[in-house]
Amino acid sequence: MQRNASAHWSGGLKDGKGTLTSPSGVLKSTPYSFATRFESQPGTNPEELIAAAHAGCFSMALSAQLGNAGMTAQSIDTTATVTLEKLDSGFAVTSSHLQVKVKIPGADKAKFEEAAKNAKEGCPISKLLNAKITMDAQLEN
Repeated sequence: MQRNASAHWSGGLKDGKGTLTSPSGVLKSTPYSFATRFESQPGTNPEELIAAAHAGCFSMALSAQLGNAGMTAQSIDTTATVTLEKLDSGFAVTSSHLQVKVKIPGADKAKFEEAAKNAKEGCPISKLLNAKITMDAQLEN
């Protein structure tokens, strides 16, 4: 299986503008720019899209791991926070922190923690990122 998306950019780094498009239509000439990436102008940016991909991928992986442990979550809510830092070698995504809240009435906490750990390590987006990936997983009964 392969998925793709495309980017178009015109102009310089700070004064230029770009668009992102995906065949599914979820991104359809979606604008992005220096201001949406490094300043507070509304709009998307690559790091936000990576965060969305990591949160979505992890939630599905956790659902699978919970199923393997004999549990089904009523809800899994994941927020991924991707950090972009300027290093000596240039800008780099240096971490992704997963904030996870899972509701499973009567769940075994040890089995939940093992499932969350396995999902964090096994999620395909976690494997893709060459960055420190941390997580705070909370079980609500």
